[in-house]
Amino acid sequence: MADSLMLLDGASLWFRSFYALPEKMTAPDGRPVNALRGFIDTIANLVTRENPSRLVVCLDLDWRPAFRTDLIPSYKAHRVAEAAELGADTTGIGGPAVDVEEVPDTLTPQVDMILAVLAAAGIATSGALGCEADDVIGTLAFAEADDPVVVVSGDRDLLQVVADDPVAVRVLYVGRGLAKAEMMGPAEVAAKYAVPVERAGLAYAEMSMLRGDPSDGLPGVPGIGEKTAATLISEYGSLDALQSAAADPASGVPTRARKSLAASVDYLSAARTVVFVRTDAETIDSGQDVLPTQPADPVALAALIEELGIGASVGRLAKALSWEIAG
Repeated sequence: MADSLMLLDGASLWFRSFYALPEKMTAPDGRPVNALRGFIDTIANLVTRENPSRLVVCLDLDWRPAFRTDLIPSYKAHRVAEAAELGADTTGIGGPAVDVEEVPDTLTPQVDMILAVLAAAGIATSGALGCEADDVIGTLAFAEADDPVVVVSGDRDLLQVVADDPVAVRVLYVGRGLAKAEMMGPAEVAAKYAVPVERAGLAYAEMSMLRGDPSDGLPGVPGIGEKTAATLISEYGSLDALQSAAADPASGVPTRARKSLAASVDYLSAARTVVFVRTDAETIDSGQDVLPTQPADPVALAALIEELGIGASVGRLAKALSWEIAG
């Protein structure tokens, strides 16, 4: 895909790398580097597979933003409770710190390693204060007016960014691994989740608000599961239209759903801000997003290769980027 922008959901991908590879993969000094090696290999595989001209690794600078928790306090609250109980870092500084079960102590230091390798390689990163990586991805995808965009994530929430206009925005969903990745656009999202194709991304997000998401602490509307949510969104076209119809006694909204929607007005108002990704985040970018034709800092990269024992993975990245790495 010539002249395209690839946006990586950094935390989603290095979590998957960590759990996919054994911790016995270590640096010469014994530190685990399984997430680091897997993440570098993932970038190499993606670049080879999709051939983007630009790439950005998007970061969580705040994995549980106040603008979301102020509206729905339960948003990811179960993760905070588990982390606090076990004395884990819940700040999110330096990486996606969530509960201890999901973020073992051996992953946290590898995030710093990953960022160091990306900087030495010259691969761009982007974050936004008070925002999640999803918001960074939403902002960069929304702002792109020239090149097709491919978002890579294992998080279905990002299916909401798919679009055909002004540029094609696709989500390479890797929830079942890269080998079974699905390239999702509006047509694919509409077909898989039975939502209107003309606004498939937004409709998917609205369906998510209705059905809820226990993994994110979103309660949803009582009595409305995924199938009912998709049916209602498809029939009425949008969440706004559905709520207007539910408020009209003459409409055909089923009685049970009508009552549940009426009782959930405040939740649905808040959920719009919580579930929709931002498209106006003030991003902090590390540099140009064009894929580097050579390492930004060859000396630093060589030192990291020696220190961390990642020569094979960096070699694969170098091959994907058409570099030559000495030593």
